[in-house]
Amino acid sequence: MTGFLKGVIKFQNEVYPSKQELFERLAKGQSPEAVFIACSDARVETAMITQTDPGELFILRNAGNIVPPHTSQTGAMTATLEFAMRVLDVPHIVVCGHTECGAMKGIMNPDSVKHLPHVKEWLGYSQGAMDVVSEIAGDKSDDDQMRLLLEENVKLQLQHLRTHPSVMRKMAQGSLTLHGWVYDIQTGRVTAWDETDGRFEPVDERYAELAAQLAAENSCSH
Repeated sequence: MTGFLKGVIKFQNEVYPSKQELFERLAKGQSPEAVFIACSDARVETAMITQTDPGELFILRNAGNIVPPHTSQTGAMTATLEFAMRVLDVPHIVVCGHTECGAMKGIMNPDSVKHLPHVKEWLGYSQGAMDVVSEIAGDKSDDDQMRLLLEENVKLQLQHLRTHPSVMRKMAQGSLTLHGWVYDIQTGRVTAWDETDGRFEPVDERYAELAAQLAAENSCSH
């Protein structure tokens, strides 16, 4: 605990004073740009990956960046998504998987989680992704199958998102965009799902048009 306690003290004494205006504004409310659904893995640092300030991302985290399909039973993901969609009116949702994911390893090797009944049940929400991999992987190596599973799991969770009424409503209005990403811990590379091309592409390619637009806006502002 010593490390992060020192961090709290540094935040209070150094970081907060330098961003006091931001925090005073945030104290009056939030208007995040995106819901960011990530794994609980401690190696996935969402603010560092996205270079965002407090207030910009509405973050949901759990083992395997999973979104259970909507049911009549209330759960944390369902309630939080509903709040983000209906109250905060967030315009984007990102599902972000990552390499070396323990949850995905558990799906590939079910014996490794058989002594963890709650984990095993939770990972059932990703079983469809494993079924796809088993069907199409052929003679791919274990590493290639894992990469495929990471991607298929992100795609599956995007499908699950579409079953939530709060999400369906905003998509019907044309006011919500879904994104699927995979973050590589070792290389720092982020790829994004392109439904039109049917593949994951580097983020700078996937969002090339948007990046050019932002660059033009920045150029005009200067």
